[in-house]
Amino acid sequence: MRRLLLLAMFVALALGAAAAGPGSETAQANGQRCGAGANGSSGYAYAGHQATEIAHGVRATITPTVQPNVVAGHVAAWIGVGGPGQGAGGQTLWLQVGIASMPDTPTMVYAEVTRGGRDPVFMPLLRGIAVGESHTVSVLEMSNRPNYWRVWLDGTAVTEPILLANSTNRWRPIATAESWNGNRAVCNRFGFRFNGVSVAASTGGSWQAFAPGHRFLDRGFDVKRLSGSIGGQRVLSGDTPSPYAFEASSVS
Repeated sequence: MRRLLLLAMFVALALGAAAAGPGSETAQANGQRCGAGANGSSGYAYAGHQATEIAHGVRATITPTVQPNVVAGHVAAWIGVGGPGQGAGGQTLWLQVGIASMPDTPTMVYAEVTRGGRDPVFMPLLRGIAVGESHTVSVLEMSNRPNYWRVWLDGTAVTEPILLANSTNRWRPIATAESWNGNRAVCNRFGFRFNGVSVAASTGGSWQAFAPGHRFLDRGFDVKRLSGSIGGQRVLSGDTPSPYAFEASSVS
C-alpha cells in the first residue's frame, strides 16, 4: 500500500511537472478562474517571485497558514532553481524543495529533481505537516564543487550531491506557491507563508536577502509582502535589507 501511494504521488507530480514545471514566465491572468490554465493548457498557476540576480542557492522557512483544500492535482509552496529549457543547450533542469498537499494525502515536505532527458524524481522527506508548522528548506550549490547541489531540511542535508550539468552561475532562484488542477475545472485552496527568503551569493552559502524581480500572480491568487521575520530569526541591520518574507494564497 505504501509503495502504491508513493507511486501515485510521483506520477501525479511528475506528469504535471513535465507539462509545466518551475520557472515559467507566463504567470499572467487569462480569465480562467482560480488560475486554472494560466500556464498554457497545463492547469498550473503560480503566486510568488523570481529573484533579480543569479545565485548559487535559495532558502526559506515555509509555513502552511490554512488547511489546504485540494480537489484535484496538488498545491505546493517551494523554492528552487532551473526550469524547462533553462539548462545549457535548452535542457530541462530543475531542483526544488517545499511543502505539498494532494487529495486524501497528508501534507508533506518534498524535494524534486529533473535532469535533461529524464523524468522528474519526486522525493517525500517528511509527512504529516500541520497548519502553522514551519520548516526551513534550501537548495544550495556545494562549496568547491560547481554544478553539484544538495537539498537541506531544517539545517541537515537530506540528499546526496546532485549533478546539474553546467548549472553554475546560470539561474535566478524562485520562491512560489503553485496549484495544479489535475486538468479539471476545479479550484484548489491554499495559504503559505515564506519567511527569511534568502539567496546564496557564492557556492556553499554567503546568504543574502532575496530581492524579488519577476512576480508570478495568476487570477484568484494573492501575494502579500510581510515585514520583519519569524521569532528567533536574526534580522539584518544597517544598510542590508531584512530577509524577504511574503504570503501566497488563493483568494477566490
